Amino acid sequence: MHPILIILHQEHSTPGRVGRLLQERGLALDIRRPRFGDPLPETLAEHSGVAVFGGPMSANDGDDYVRREIEWMAVPLEEKKPFFGICLGAQILARSLGASVEFHPKGLVEVGYYPLRATPAGAALMQWPDQVYHFHREGFELPASAELLARGEIFENQAFRYGNAFGVQFHPEVTHHMMCRWTTRAAHRLELPGARTREEHFEGRALHDPKVRSWLASFLDFWTGLARRNERASGA
Repeated sequence: MHPILIILHQEHSTPGRVGRLLQERGLALDIRRPRFGDPLPETLAEHSGVAVFGGPMSANDGDDYVRREIEWMAVPLEEKKPFFGICLGAQILARSLGASVEFHPKGLVEVGYYPLRATPAGAALMQWPDQVYHFHREGFELPASAELLARGEIFENQAFRYGNAFGVQFHPEVTHHMMCRWTTRAAHRLELPGARTREEHFEGRALHDPKVRSWLASFLDFWTGLARRNERASGA
């Protein structure tokens, strides 16, 4: 199989648990940081899919690399390649599909663990966790013709599907080390309206991360096609 294209937005960011689980499934990672000059491929013919991760910037920013990424979304969409957008990555996907990305009307944020409810469409795909980890101030509108897979209480649109493209507002990739770094280097975010305290972040991880980890493993098997291949092999 070809490698998975990984798009990161900070110099020292990693794909975290998503990257590790993909590698455990035998998939190589092609990591690129367009913000720092790495080119985006004109075609994904040599990639099995693409995952776009988060960052502190906004999908509404006027920076050239943000605009280029939004425009580049046409490549995986037109080629119908598996796409996975996380937080900013989902917002970039939503923008490319004509949906808006906005702050909460009451100025609230999701920083920490918050409830998640699968829609009937989401529940038909797999079992979802009931609490997920967030670190964002903006949320995405549901793109036209997209299917909502999960809802939240503060930002309603939490996960959607558009063909082979999936976007989630939460962070299933976060490791314990990443959580330590985020809650230290971005501690000012913990003071925003609606944010959880640092202690609640780690208490929530102890309570909720096993279900998030199980969901991510199932999702990646579905997203990469491994679950379907395993089913065919078992049937044979």
